[in-house]
Amino acid sequence: AAGLRAAMCEEWPPADAPDGGERAELRLTAESREAALYDYLDQLIYERDVRSVLPVDHEAEEADGESWTVDASYRGVPLSAVTARDVKAVTYSEMRLERVDGTWEAYVVFDV
Repeated sequence: AAGLRAAMCEEWPPADAPDGGERAELRLTAESREAALYDYLDQLIYERDVRSVLPVDHEAEEADGESWTVDASYRGVPLSAVTARDVKAVTYSEMRLERVDGTWEAYVVFDV
């Protein structure tokens, strides 16, 4: 999510600024960890398009079981308060999500 935000914008107002935006929550469920990541990033692009906000300050947790669930929140900074580039979509075909030295690493390609 931070990579998506960085692809869209380099600077944004702090949370306590008048145009700092408000927190919003998301909950997604998918059949695999990769699908959950894809759906989460895709939902953030949807939020930008529909709510006209730049999603920043992401917080997310995952839970596994029969399906993968992501409970997340972000701060939606009004697009009118930033200069943002358009990211059109997340591409699933080259996505890679793996554990390296105890840390999760993701490789995601965005369609701009």
